[in-house]
Amino acid sequence: MSVRIDGNLLLEILEETPSTQNIMLMGKHGIGKSQILEKFYSEKGYKVVALFLGQMSDPGDLIGIPHKNEASGHTEFMPPYWFPTDDTPVVLFLDELNRARPEVLQTIMDLALNRKLAGRALPAGSRIISAVNNGEEYQLTDLDPALVSRFNIYEFVPSVQDWLLWANKNGVDERIISFISANPKILDNQTAIENLDNLEKTPDRRWWVRVSEIISGKKELKQSHKSMIGGIVGGVAANRFLEFLDNNRLLTAKELLLGNFVMSQIKLETYKTPQLATINDAVFVYLESTKKSEDEKKLMAKNLTYYFDYLEHKQMREAMAHFANMFSGTMYPNALVFIISDCPDLYTKMTKFVAEIK
Repeated sequence: MSVRIDGNLLLEILEETPSTQNIMLMGKHGIGKSQILEKFYSEKGYKVVALFLGQMSDPGDLIGIPHKNEASGHTEFMPPYWFPTDDTPVVLFLDELNRARPEVLQTIMDLALNRKLAGRALPAGSRIISAVNNGEEYQLTDLDPALVSRFNIYEFVPSVQDWLLWANKNGVDERIISFISANPKILDNQTAIENLDNLEKTPDRRWWVRVSEIISGKKELKQSHKSMIGGIVGGVAANRFLEFLDNNRLLTAKELLLGNFVMSQIKLETYKTPQLATINDAVFVYLESTKKSEDEKKLMAKNLTYYFDYLEHKQMREAMAHFANMFSGTMYPNALVFIISDCPDLYTKMTKFVAEIK
């Protein structure tokens, strides 16, 4: 049984694993493996070299072109374009490892064990990380157990909350964030969409970002936009998204926290506990990943307190309990600090509410 990790645990593993140990990440396509690795190591000053092994036709694409050394009379290999020419360590990201041809995988053996490629050693401190797809829907190459044994193996299963936090930090359109908050299974879980043929596209995290790039800044979507969305995430997911926009668009965290609460309350009146729980999720994601000015923080604190008071006044105890439970967890440390430091009245009310439940 594989060890399953989410985004937070992956970052800890990358931080704690010695450079001499290789890491292999298993997971579906489009879940952000390469983006997380590149961001993490780039921020630490490493050059990240991504090699797509499934696209290499023979070992020469990896080890370089052979030539004759006139001085020694021996055949040597010209170093490939990516190979470091100084002693600066690199992060070598071997993507699509189990899509590579067997002859390419043989070359990887020495690289994974000895940090050497055609006799040339990687600089000390270099890291080797591979990524493989797992699932019956992929055309894959069986990996030699000897090669597999040279990696620490983790199944990367990032949570929906991981993606929502990332999406909010990186400017993904709020309509998509609201939709995924209300329909988490449709983010990248193909089993959430039934009765598809083999040619029907299914959504993943990468495709929802592409949808955001299409609709961002467009208040009203034209028919051409709707067709484009269908081509990105598939017809079924696109229809559900568009129906959500037409019929069920929830109040966003930004509207609730930075808008006029009287106007927000009009929408809140129409919601039941499931919709309010979705809003709670969105609020904590927004607080966790959004930096605001002092004036904005004051308005957010005021509206957040109004919101909890509204739930209390309407006796929406399940929604209140959900809100308080998120506060008591560890997923949103920045949001907790904001509530404790900027919303003292709200903090007191939540503390009292939790005590009454117990």
